[in-house]
Amino acid sequence: MAKLIGNAVVGQSGGPTCAINATLCGVIKGCLACDSIETVYGMRNGVEGLEKGDIISLNHYFLNSPKTLNLLATTPAAALGSCRKKISTDEQIEALYKVFEQNNIRYFFYIGGNDSMDAVAKLTDYANRNADKDLWEMRFIGIPKTIDNDLVLTDHTPGFGSAAKYIAVTMQEIMRDCAVYTTKAVTIVEIMGRDAGWLTASAALCKEISGTGPKLIYLPECIFDQEKFLQDVKDILENDEEPYLVIAVSEGIKNADKEYVASAAMSGAEDSFGHKYLAGTGKYLENLIRDRIGCKVRSVELNILQRCASHLASKTDIEESIRVGEAAVRHAAAGETGKMAAFRRVKSAGNYTVDVFMEDVTEIANKIKKMPKNFINETGTYVTEKCIDYMLPLIKGQLEIPYDDDGLPVHFEF
Repeated sequence: MAKLIGNAVVGQSGGPTCAINATLCGVIKGCLACDSIETVYGMRNGVEGLEKGDIISLNHYFLNSPKTLNLLATTPAAALGSCRKKISTDEQIEALYKVFEQNNIRYFFYIGGNDSMDAVAKLTDYANRNADKDLWEMRFIGIPKTIDNDLVLTDHTPGFGSAAKYIAVTMQEIMRDCAVYTTKAVTIVEIMGRDAGWLTASAALCKEISGTGPKLIYLPECIFDQEKFLQDVKDILENDEEPYLVIAVSEGIKNADKEYVASAAMSGAEDSFGHKYLAGTGKYLENLIRDRIGCKVRSVELNILQRCASHLASKTDIEESIRVGEAAVRHAAAGETGKMAAFRRVKSAGNYTVDVFMEDVTEIANKIKKMPKNFINETGTYVTEKCIDYMLPLIKGQLEIPYDDDGLPVHFEF
């Protein structure tokens, strides 16, 4: 395939993570090293900003400045800003093409989750439908990001390992706090996860590593039975030697009627992709236990802390996030388009390694990777050793975070 010379644009979309800037760092590194790409632009607030022509030169900030790039890699949230804009019409895509042509952009990189891959798929479809016309030549590449770990066709997603590590550390600290009293008490920890329980499952890591952790874990993959839940709680409170019970619960658990357990507390509002705003699962269960069992009970909602705690980031996660960004650029320059960069776990003698390869983005967009059945125990109240073995390598390693003289981490800002 003939070399395509021009500029590139990269954007970030969806919920931020403490690894999405590391992937941005990888894309910038890849573009600066690529002889087919002259300038790499950043789109402000994803395709929402790109449609308005709101782009900035990233060469200006990072060319010949590896120290600044390294700082970007350890900064949480999305440095370029994010959006949840749905591409739904050809007119929207045509507006983007005008920006591409005006700025000699030939490469489009979009870092995000399921909805972001939908955007890449729609841009690719438009290019394919208009291939017989004199259309501006583009290459569209998606790069995964989501703490939910629910993208298909990739072993895991950048951002998940760091979020899982934060949850494991936080659960360990919660366990220590709860252990100081002799009063019978229940603590419910609500963890993110609309359709898949990967993050909630990571609460089990602290028990595997330190010997103490939640005794019950409830996931969206299993039907939530309210009466069985209450009986599980009663049985542990009555029979366990420890007076305290810590429970990890996903925000997205549903009953047999496929309704969210906390649906009564939700606003009913939806985003542009039709996702309901979830809230209140932990609080609902707290009130349920208080009313039906009568013991001391409280709920803790980890909320956005799960995705922005860069001080606890997994070194493995950050290094892989940079790597997948660089690989995406190499594959695009080699002629790939309409693809997402993905991880494949390599089987070796006890050592964890992954390769980066490319998958058709249309096979990924709008699909959900749920936890496999052999990762969940028979009662649906905990995870198996297979699940633990899968997650353990992803939280490994500690980053060297730069701190200022007053003791706070230093972050990059445009």
